[in-house]
Amino acid sequence: MRNEEQHNLTKSVVVEEMPLACCDELAAVELLEAMRWGKNPTCVHCGSTAVYKMTDGETGHRNKRYLWRCHDCKKQYTVRIGTVYEESRIELRHWCYAFWRASTSKKGVAALEIKRHCQISYKSALFLMNRIRFAMAPDNPAADKLTGTVECDETYVGGKPRIRGNARRGRGTKKTPVFAAVERRGRIRRQVIADVSGKTLKGAIREMVDQQARIMTDDFVSYNGIGNEFSGGHDTVAHSTNEYVRGDIHTNTAESSFAILKRGITGIYHSVSREYLHRYLWQFDFLWNARKMNDGERTIMAIKLAEGKRLMYKEPLAN
Repeated sequence: MRNEEQHNLTKSVVVEEMPLACCDELAAVELLEAMRWGKNPTCVHCGSTAVYKMTDGETGHRNKRYLWRCHDCKKQYTVRIGTVYEESRIELRHWCYAFWRASTSKKGVAALEIKRHCQISYKSALFLMNRIRFAMAPDNPAADKLTGTVECDETYVGGKPRIRGNARRGRGTKKTPVFAAVERRGRIRRQVIADVSGKTLKGAIREMVDQQARIMTDDFVSYNGIGNEFSGGHDTVAHSTNEYVRGDIHTNTAESSFAILKRGITGIYHSVSREYLHRYLWQFDFLWNARKMNDGERTIMAIKLAEGKRLMYKEPLAN
C-alpha cells in the first residue's frame, strides 16, 4: 500500500509503536493485529468479521492469551494463527524486535545478539530467526521471473579456501557455490547450486529469467550458448583478460550483491552451513529487493509476509 493510511502507519511504527512493542507484550500484540487486519479484525478460520476480543470477566481487561472469538464459527484464535510464529511460546514482543532488526540491518543480525538483547535462550533465538528468514522467502519465485537486462554470476561461500593456482573453478574446494541473477536497478534472485557446470548454471538462468531478457555474464565457459534461448541475447565481459566493463556490459551489480552477502556471512554470522545457507539467501535477497523502502516500510512488509507460512521443527532440506 502506498496510500496515506500506510504512510501514517509506517511513520507511527518508526517513531512510536515499534519501540514500545519491543518491550510490552500487549503493545506487540496490538501492533501485529493492526498490521494483519487493520481496522477490520477477521476470523482466521472462516473469514468472518463478526468477531470480538475475549476479556477477563473480573477485570474487563484482555484475556491473558489475547484470544479472539468468532460469532459465526464459534472458534477462538489469536494473531499468531496462520503465521510463522504460530504455536511459538516466545513472546510476541521478542518477535517484533527480531523482525525490526532483521529488516533494518543491511548485513543481518546474529541470533546471539537477539539472545542477549531479548534475554532468551540461544535455541529460541535460532528458532525465531530461522522463521523470520522463512517469512522473507519469495512466495512463488517461478511465477515472477526477472526481466530487462539481467546480470548472472556465481560465487563460493564459506568452507575452506580453494587451492591457489588452480584454474578450474570450484576444484578442490569445500566452499558452497551460489548463483545470482540480478536485474539492473531491480530485483535479485539467488540460490545454492550443486556445481558450476554448464547444465547447472544454464538451468538456473532458465528458472529465474524471462525469455525476453538480455543476459550478461563474464566469459566463464559454462555460460556459452545460453544467449540462443533469450531474445535479448547474451553479452559477456572477459574477466580472464582483466576486462570488467565494456560500454553497458558488466556484471558489477551481481558482484556487489555478493560483496554484501559475504560481508554479512563473515562479519555477522561467521559461519553458515550448506544445509541452512538458502535461508540466509532469502534474508539478503529480501533486503536487496526492499532497499528503496525506509526501515518502517521494510519491517511492515516482512511482518505481513509472515502470514500464511509455517516452518515446522523438522523442515525438509531445501536446495
